[in-house]
Amino acid sequence: MQLANIVAAKIASGELQPDRPIPAETRLAEQYGIARLTARRAVRELQERGLVVTVPGKGTYVAE
Repeated sequence: MQLANIVAAKIASGELQPDRPIPAETRLAEQYGIARLTARRAVRELQERGLVVTVPGKGTYVAE
């Protein structure tokens, strides 16, 4: 939940722009020192909030 809130704040501040990718789960896990599963849960939370969309084979992008 904390990681989801951090990424959500970056989206709200404009640091992460619409239609631009967010870092991959493995990158998020390395950057924040968490397990990849935890990063995956954070991305899922962001999807449920409608902040990001995942395109299979492409990545996860900030929603418009």
